[in-house]
Amino acid sequence: MNIPTPSATKSTGARLNGRIFFWAITSALAGFLFGFDTVVISGAEQTIQKLWGLSAGMHGLAMGSALYGTVVGALFGGWPTDKFGRKKTLLFIGVLYIISAIGCALANNVWVFIAARILGGIGIGISTVAAPLYISEIAPPAHRGRLAGMFQFNIVFGIIVAFASNAIIAHIGCADGWRWMLGIAAIPSVIYAVMCFGLPESPRWLIARQGDRAAGLTVLKLIEPEKPQAELEAHADEIQAAASSETKVAANFWAWRLRVPILLAFLIAFFNQLSGINAVLYFAPRIFEMTGLGEKAALLQSVGIGITNLIFTFVGLWLIDRLGRRTLLFIGSFGYIASLGLTSWAFFTQHYSLVPVCIFAFIGAHAIGQGAVIWVYISEIFPNRHRAAGQALGSGTHWVFAALLTTFFPRMVTAFAPGYVFAFFAFMMVLQLVWVKTMVIETKGVPLEDMQHKLGIDV
Repeated sequence: MNIPTPSATKSTGARLNGRIFFWAITSALAGFLFGFDTVVISGAEQTIQKLWGLSAGMHGLAMGSALYGTVVGALFGGWPTDKFGRKKTLLFIGVLYIISAIGCALANNVWVFIAARILGGIGIGISTVAAPLYISEIAPPAHRGRLAGMFQFNIVFGIIVAFASNAIIAHIGCADGWRWMLGIAAIPSVIYAVMCFGLPESPRWLIARQGDRAAGLTVLKLIEPEKPQAELEAHADEIQAAASSETKVAANFWAWRLRVPILLAFLIAFFNQLSGINAVLYFAPRIFEMTGLGEKAALLQSVGIGITNLIFTFVGLWLIDRLGRRTLLFIGSFGYIASLGLTSWAFFTQHYSLVPVCIFAFIGAHAIGQGAVIWVYISEIFPNRHRAAGQALGSGTHWVFAALLTTFFPRMVTAFAPGYVFAFFAFMMVLQLVWVKTMVIETKGVPLEDMQHKLGIDV
């Protein structure tokens, strides 16, 4: 299947062939497993605490174990992605998810359960490195944003499916329902792993990291079958030349020459979490209960957050290759500031009825802005030789601050009035707006080999 598209820059071609879409969907399914695995525990956590008689501290350790694994996977996920290749790493992620799901379902004590959850968390962390990176390396520039952005869409979709799966299993009322809730994740994990066998290796990894020009050319031909052989050879030459110049000038990732993409990757991940997004997603019922909503009403509002996130993620993916990454970050920043500022004001003035509306607006702003952009942008801004390490830096920063925010948010709303907490998040988004205005560079439609010149890091 060929999908007509607007003409793009030199290495894109005018058409997006269907196999690229299939490959992007396959690798983006790692995001679905990410979202599913992250949230599915919510349906089982109370039963697990009672079953094994866990103290509050041990219960928190068990529930947070996947997050600790995620930090490790994100920080070190660049190594297997570079060492063994993008395809093998994506397949390995599926294997980790399968073992984790089965291990959680069959766990006979809390330590087996924690070990299984850590393995799943490592898979999540590596997926945030390998999947967006792989998609960016096979996608034509004109479609790179929406294709790489499917990873974020699948995260959101996986979250909603996990909530629905838990609800269905709970309604059926089968014995050991919590084991089914966790174990059912093995089914999409197996499907994903099998689909990974149909992926080709990234042509940029083959040429730039392995020096296998012939194999790289074969994949380039699969990606753009309508291109003349001479143009494919020229594209391979560009990849090879860029890799050669990177090797000569900056074999070390932490070179001064790479300061711009390093700072961009760190700050986009830093501001993503300092918006308070994980606090809102993880503690939405608690936030809504602060406004006087009952427990059931608060949970219902939380479901609305998932639906809002999905709808506006669609909008973000539709806009990202039309308006560009920088424009979406502008839109998101203004939306963040307005929604968080009004949430703070509503808590201070006790206009509690405005809080749910403002939180939904906040989720919409996130989905269109940072949510749609973060994984795409980090995967675009580093040279071929350092893309995996750069993705690991951005992903690791994201998860370290996610863990810190998740750990300290309950203490923050206990120590300070909620209005102050949301005012702090709003202030951080003012800083993000300044950063977008002064430092963020547009990457829409730019071939990856031209990104070095765009960012001022070429030789």
